[in-house]
Amino acid sequence: MFVKPASASALFAGPFALGTLSAPDGPAFPALVTSGGLVTDLRVAFGEEQLTVRDLLDRWETTLPRLRALSDGSGSDGSPLAGFRVHAPVEPRQVFQSGANYRQHVIDLHVAHRAPGDDRPEEERRAEAAEIMDRRAADDLPYVFIGLPSAVTGPYDDVVLPSWAEKPDWELELAAVIGRPAHQVSVEDALSYVAGYTIANDLTDRATVFRRDMPQIGTDWLRSKNAPGFTPLGPWIVPTESVGDTHDLRLTLKLNGETMQDESTEDMIFDVARMISYASQSAHLLPGDLVLTGSPAGNGMHWGRLLRDGDVMDSTVTGLGTQRTRCVTEAS
Repeated sequence: MFVKPASASALFAGPFALGTLSAPDGPAFPALVTSGGLVTDLRVAFGEEQLTVRDLLDRWETTLPRLRALSDGSGSDGSPLAGFRVHAPVEPRQVFQSGANYRQHVIDLHVAHRAPGDDRPEEERRAEAAEIMDRRAADDLPYVFIGLPSAVTGPYDDVVLPSWAEKPDWELELAAVIGRPAHQVSVEDALSYVAGYTIANDLTDRATVFRRDMPQIGTDWLRSKNAPGFTPLGPWIVPTESVGDTHDLRLTLKLNGETMQDESTEDMIFDVARMISYASQSAHLLPGDLVLTGSPAGNGMHWGRLLRDGDVMDSTVTGLGTQRTRCVTEAS
């Protein structure tokens, strides 16, 4: 799909962002995109024919000043964005996903899945859940698991719903993009390892989250979350310096024009820094890796409306742009 933004002036926050683009019948290339919708081919600017966005992130400390200079001097020299295909902005080596990280979302789930025989009023059960969430934020650990890079697709690509997916659902998320190796970093230092932020929609087949044949094993994230294309990503990596306070970004997902998710990152139980620090205690985070930070209330299970053929999702996060994906059923 080739993109013609309706309003180039509203592409993203700040003067520039990173993307991966291609011209018709051409190879994908790393691009600097200005907020005014002009494109600079970074293979040419850096004099490296095989350059990728991940290469740039591998040396982010020296890359960022060069990108600033290119943006300042770009003027009207770039090519218009319209007509380029926009791909996922980076090919990550690792994807760290998280669950149950928005307070209202988890409270809603707690109330919806009451135990048999629990006839207490909803207000009482909601207050109980709120107390649990407050205690969890103070004393517990984030819930982080691994996703597959092969599930990543572009921000405007069709999402293929597998024939076996009985309850495909959306999960709009803020994703941090790592900009330097991180291992066992503190919460206080964690954000200094982030190059920028992007949008992720972490699709899930609710019917296969839990193993019915082996309930003692628990969740099956491989099957429920990692079908090809189940992680639409992008369109841009917006540098941290342009994003500002990650505690107050708005996540909004519309399904066929109707708002389903609309929440601030302020509702996170564990903020971005705690997520990154926690993941780094076990794993080596590498440049280009993604740390997804959970999805707010308003998933399909909440509304009793799951994804189906022809659905269109429009997803935005403050300052990061908009992605639009259409659902198609898998050909039999």
